[in-house]
Amino acid sequence: MKKHNFNAGPSILPREVIEKTAQAILDYNGSGLSLMEISHRAKDFQPVVDEAVALFKKLLNIPEGYSVLFLGGGASMEFCMVPYNFLEKKAAYLNTGTWAKKALKEAKAFGEVVEVASSEKDGFTYIPKNYEVPADVDYFHITTNNTIYGTELHADPDVNVPLVGDMSSDIFSRPVDVSKYICIYGGAQKNLAPAGVTFVIVKDDALGKVSRYIPTMLNYKTHVEKGSMFNTPPVVPIYAALQTLRWIKAQGGVEEMQRRAKVRAEMLYAEIDRNKLFRGTVTNKGDRSLMNICFVMADEYKDLEAEFLKFATEKGMVGIKGHRSVGGFRASCYNAMPVESVQALIDCMQEFEKMH
Repeated sequence: MKKHNFNAGPSILPREVIEKTAQAILDYNGSGLSLMEISHRAKDFQPVVDEAVALFKKLLNIPEGYSVLFLGGGASMEFCMVPYNFLEKKAAYLNTGTWAKKALKEAKAFGEVVEVASSEKDGFTYIPKNYEVPADVDYFHITTNNTIYGTELHADPDVNVPLVGDMSSDIFSRPVDVSKYICIYGGAQKNLAPAGVTFVIVKDDALGKVSRYIPTMLNYKTHVEKGSMFNTPPVVPIYAALQTLRWIKAQGGVEEMQRRAKVRAEMLYAEIDRNKLFRGTVTNKGDRSLMNICFVMADEYKDLEAEFLKFATEKGMVGIKGHRSVGGFRASCYNAMPVESVQALIDCMQEFEKMH
């Protein structure tokens, strides 16, 4: 039976990315050695990093004056690295979900933090609007896509302060005006690579402005100056990321990824809205994520939740159980998700509807 991978992360990757990475793990470039056992400083690995950086810059139209880094520690490490490197006196945060809240918490250790708006009291079921960002902050931090609650910012905020964005789960799914940001970061295990590498896009002239001492490994300047090679980087995930970047370029770039994302999401949301057994969880439809589509059983059919999960799993749907903190269902539709898998889930929902 064909499996349809809706896992929220680590998640689906293009099949060719998996196959090329698997081949390199067996024999890297005909060397007789595995990708897992070569030096990160080997002459034939440096071109992997160089090309990955170049494709990042090309696909996202990154302006001059920015560096692309491949680091360890996940996005959670960036929750502290961002304020370490950029927060001198005050920062602003938009609280739109679990990960935004964690980032905000870490920043409070480094200076004054203003929570400009929050949707927490309503279960993070929408993106706050009409908030004001203080003009004197060092930066304004946003989490562009909220995997647990299924909300997403579909455009870069129009503010007059430097932006920092956690784009762990929607990077390369839409065009981004990088010039508005001093830092964009994310764990790679949604739209880019297997777990183990974190991407960071950082504006070079925004660094070195804070007065505090920054530990060497937590200082972005360390990694900019050493080209992500200050310490041993996660070699295999970086190689896989390169294969994904090549795939995105070959498919038509970020604009094509955005078009596909809209097609998938519109199909599935239409079924959620039509099918009387289900309802969406995001209260403002304009805030619905294209990446993580969250829904639950309608109130009068709550007792069917376990039955539907079992039914869908038996039909080959993988990873549609909602996050443990919210329950329900979540269909994560990242860039590599084929439209056929979305249709298979819709077919499941319709068949289950006929049964009940």
